Amino acid sequence: MAWKEGLFSRLSQGLSRTREVLAGRLERVLTGTNPSEEDWEALEEVLLGADFGVRATQRLLDSVRGPSSARAGAGAELLQQEITTLLKERPGIGSGRYAVKPWVVMMVGVNGVGKTTTVGKLAYRLRRDGKKVLLAEADTFRAGAIEQLEIWGERVGAEVIKHGPGQDPSGVVFDAAQAAQKRAADVLLIDTAGRLHNKVNLVEELKKMRRVLGRVQEGAPHETLLVVDASTGQNAVVQARIFQDAVAVSGIALTKLDGTAKGGVVLSIQQELAIPMEYVGVGEGVDDLQEFDPDAFARAFFAS
Repeated sequence: MAWKEGLFSRLSQGLSRTREVLAGRLERVLTGTNPSEEDWEALEEVLLGADFGVRATQRLLDSVRGPSSARAGAGAELLQQEITTLLKERPGIGSGRYAVKPWVVMMVGVNGVGKTTTVGKLAYRLRRDGKKVLLAEADTFRAGAIEQLEIWGERVGAEVIKHGPGQDPSGVVFDAAQAAQKRAADVLLIDTAGRLHNKVNLVEELKKMRRVLGRVQEGAPHETLLVVDASTGQNAVVQARIFQDAVAVSGIALTKLDGTAKGGVVLSIQQELAIPMEYVGVGEGVDDLQEFDPDAFARAFFAS
């Protein structure tokens, strides 16, 4: 329990900037007995400004404008309950994760969102849980990518499968998938090059890697996680939509939640695209990547 409370504390701290943006207006509207139409409009602006998105914002406002929300203090409680309800409408893989071995995870996304770091932090979580992990560096274009993943591999105790700079990424993926089977790995994590989601040739390369994985192991990749930067707000929704169309994104890993007031983008992605949130990053520490918990996330919006 203490460990879980520690995670909640970091999540709450990570959402502090979002909470600061919401706090004043929430207190005025949701704890008052007779908020004006101007108050409601201002609350709508604040929710949209925190990147909850149009669809989620409307549902949240509808939930607290009912008769019961007129009671002092009831509105904030109803809002928290409704946030939790919305988040639970898009459940992640949960207990079904790692049902087969090796469980293959591809990390995709645009440049600069923290894919390699997310791979390393996820590997840390898995190694902490006693799983044998292989890392594959399929980013053969970015200078220093292989070295960066090797540093993570040494740090967490995971072997890295790699080729030289400029080599075919699909070749790396093929070798990594075979190595994961031969070495009885529990999980294979694949880091890919940062791609601009509007570059057709690069997206086609991702599709090729998925086909290669499927030929080596039926059903692979078992997860395709899109890594997005929370601070980009609604642009993260745009990225998610295009990657979803291209490579069947199964879940989101949201990074840099601690550095933005746009934490509502979690609800926006789930409501607009029906893609579950799987992980959130709330700090720079190796253990600051958390499995997404809807109850804790909703509670953190209101924690002081």
